[in-house]
Amino acid sequence: MEGLTSGKIGSHHTVEERLMIKKTISKVTLTALALAVICAGKAQAQSPLPGVEGYQVEWVYRVRYGFIDEWWDLWRKYEAPVLERAQELGYVLNYRIYHPWLHTDEAARWDYRVEITYRDYESTTRIGGLYDDLFPDTAARKRDEQRRWELTANHWDLPIYQVDPGKPR
Repeated sequence: MEGLTSGKIGSHHTVEERLMIKKTISKVTLTALALAVICAGKAQAQSPLPGVEGYQVEWVYRVRYGFIDEWWDLWRKYEAPVLERAQELGYVLNYRIYHPWLHTDEAARWDYRVEITYRDYESTTRIGGLYDDLFPDTAARKRDEQRRWELTANHWDLPIYQVDPGKPR
């Protein structure tokens, strides 16, 4: 009870000091968040490397053991036609699909990598609507996509860019 009447909370700070600390932390957090948003927007709007056309992204998939064929059939059924259509419309400049020839340890294992070069960052937002256009049976598509994600052990999308080894980082 003494802590409340003396203005102290615990043994270190007064109520006023704690409020000031909370306000300062809130201001620092908001400033950091605002800077992160601004920097992310600039990074997305610019080509990562001058002279490289487009915005490049890599999709990486690790498939559960024993399901690679089923997973690949489902991926080809939906993702490949969408990428092809996006390429026809000019949203995607190019895409390449990689599958490893040999194996590696589990921590580094991946089964498919898809490198996509979009015309620009804005083009990445245009792809979503193509699924409904190409596959009007939404229930079947969602069921198949749910199954594909059940077979996916790990996945990540990563913006990438080519590095010029002749230039400093």
